[in-house]
Amino acid sequence: MADELQIFKNRIKELSVRSENRGIYTYSDFLNLYEQTTLFETIKYGYNLQGGYPDAERKIACFGDENDICYPPQPPITIICIEPLSAKFSDDLTHRDFLGSLIGLGIKRETLGDIIIKDNVGYLFCLDSISKFIIDNLTKVKHTSVYCSVCNELPENIFPEPTEKTIIVASLRLDSIISAVYNISRSKSSALIDGEKVFVNGKLALSSSKNIEINNIISVRGYGRFRCTEILGDTRKGRTRILCQIY
Repeated sequence: MADELQIFKNRIKELSVRSENRGIYTYSDFLNLYEQTTLFETIKYGYNLQGGYPDAERKIACFGDENDICYPPQPPITIICIEPLSAKFSDDLTHRDFLGSLIGLGIKRETLGDIIIKDNVGYLFCLDSISKFIIDNLTKVKHTSVYCSVCNELPENIFPEPTEKTIIVASLRLDSIISAVYNISRSKSSALIDGEKVFVNGKLALSSSKNIEINNIISVRGYGRFRCTEILGDTRKGRTRILCQIY
């Protein structure tokens, strides 16, 4: 594990140096949240993250400064629409089904970004380099025959509206807020943080006592994501009311 981490650090350092020396953009593979945290800790500036849409979880690191290169980065991301040939006879397809079928083709996970599902159709973000292989070879998901094609952009209204919830907490501590949002005990929310299951704005949360700020995005493995959008004021007992959007 330590060797893999060092290999990853060496790789992103190499991409950063190559970009700076040649005056070009360089791009990583898709990074999960743990890898994004390592990136933040290893390289402080000179890159941005792109996942194909604003709230993507898996993202590509784009190394290079637009002011120096004089044009914006063009991350090598393709959107592929994976659609059942017959909607009437299709299985109910899940994220696990789509991902399992892709991995079953021998495709490496790091070449694949997020998968969004709407009306049993999957929209996959992937590296340009693997898109043609997927289109030519992915013919079935679970027991359902599918057709793949390049999609220029996501359909409108593909994302469900977040659920709004007002929580009341004694403080803005991370463990307190997670506990209130998901109706779990403080000890369980602390255990999730200690177990490296919680990320704030894409960075691994290292402390239960971290104070959350408005518009922070908190991802909790096994539960989902939420955003604290507004502090509504204090209760008579001096506790804080916060409006959250849960995805």
